[in-house]
Amino acid sequence: MRVKNGIYEAALELFTQQGYDQTTVEEIAERADVARGTFFNHFQRKEDIIGEWSERRRVLLREGLDPEGIEGPEVADIRHTLSRCMSILAQITLANSAQTKALLNAWVRAGAPLHEEPHTAHMFSRFIEAGRASGGIPESVDSELAGHLLRDVYLGTLFRWARKPAGQGDLEAELQAACTALLAGLAPH
Repeated sequence: MRVKNGIYEAALELFTQQGYDQTTVEEIAERADVARGTFFNHFQRKEDIIGEWSERRRVLLREGLDPEGIEGPEVADIRHTLSRCMSILAQITLANSAQTKALLNAWVRAGAPLHEEPHTAHMFSRFIEAGRASGGIPESVDSELAGHLLRDVYLGTLFRWARKPAGQGDLEAELQAACTALLAGLAPH
């Protein structure tokens, strides 16, 4: 695992410094101080680094939600749950803004938003389903569609933030406002 992590970290550094498209497997292996073949022992293609990045973000999100019981089967307050989720997503993103911007660009260029399993949408759907069960969301709301809409809101906000110069824009505030606006339509008071 140590070697794989070294390769992964080397790749992220290079993607951030010089861009995904400009980075070669050879450069990653050299930065990680491993042979080119060792790279392929851990990642089949350079694109797999992006998948690993995405998976590690999902793990961080789950770890952030678990202590509060938010990932549990019942959600008492859908607004609190989604607000907390958006806060954690913002924290994960802002922990290394430059890296997130570089990898987000690579993720899109690799076509991942179209081909990757929409894990975040599924998570949001579970939240909506629990919100329906607790009465916070009307039964008429399609939880799967609402989950995808929340993912769209999250990704759209993230994409807009990524286009801004470093230090501009308040990602968490924008995520919260977008989520609030969508929830107002799903569950008006």
